[in-house]
Amino acid sequence: MDLAVTRFGEAGLVTKAIGLLEGRNEGDDVLLYVGGRHAQGVLDGAPALYWPELWGARTLLHIWSPSAEPAVLAGTTNQAWRVREMCLRVCAERRIGDETQFAKLTTDENPRVRAAAGRALAEIGTAASEEALQRLLRDPQKDVRRATGESLSILKERLS
Repeated sequence: MDLAVTRFGEAGLVTKAIGLLEGRNEGDDVLLYVGGRHAQGVLDGAPALYWPELWGARTLLHIWSPSAEPAVLAGTTNQAWRVREMCLRVCAERRIGDETQFAKLTTDENPRVRAAAGRALAEIGTAASEEALQRLLRDPQKDVRRATGESLSILKERLS
């Protein structure tokens, strides 16, 4: 990421990451910086699918501006579960977002998104978030239950 910051500047890289997350073509060089060797496959003709959007969101874990918040929040409803999950990770890391939206995402079809929604609730939620997390403790997926136990502990500690 340091090389990308050197090349584009912090503000420029954030702008390009937002563009990728929003589905815009920010250029081959940007993809190579944020997507690494995997981006070369896309540039060589492999289907892009959701990868550029995911890489844009992931970039925002490392470099941030509040101007990225609307794009990250919109990304929590992306059709691709990997993008939803990454945007939720950014929300948790940056402590941004909407408790109600995250609570809804605890019922997402994908277990990794459900777990990430629980982590985001742990970071920004109020006492009302405990109800959604308690429901997740009964999730059919063991990994979601395990992550939720940690999230519930974080929420309780943060609120105490």
